[in-house]
Amino acid sequence: MQLKKEADEYMNSNAMSFKEYQDFCKTTAIYRAEVSLLYPALGLTGEAGEVANKVKKLVRDGIENLPYDWKEQIAAEIGDVLWYCSALATDLGIPLNTIAKQNVEKLQSRLERGVLSGSGDKR
Repeated sequence: MQLKKEADEYMNSNAMSFKEYQDFCKTTAIYRAEVSLLYPALGLTGEAGEVANKVKKLVRDGIENLPYDWKEQIAAEIGDVLWYCSALATDLGIPLNTIAKQNVEKLQSRLERGVLSGSGDKR
């Protein structure tokens, strides 16, 4: 009952921080500790594949031939990706907001140095 109340509170608010999201996701992570890291990493790849599959259908069929709620369907899959990102970050002991901040800093540095395009982690 408490989990439903928490979920209802989240659904009725306008915004959510990464911390709030990560804390909530912890309450829905039911996999065994001995598969931590492995389970969310595999789940992340599976859900990312589902996002890609829905976008593939957009390319194949065209927007005009997709269901009326195609954006919502893709957004739901992105939500699943986000859940697995949260679970993986939790298993690593790293707050999502730290990961987001580090990513912003990395991208800002690349933007300032004019190396957004290209490949490689160390550009």
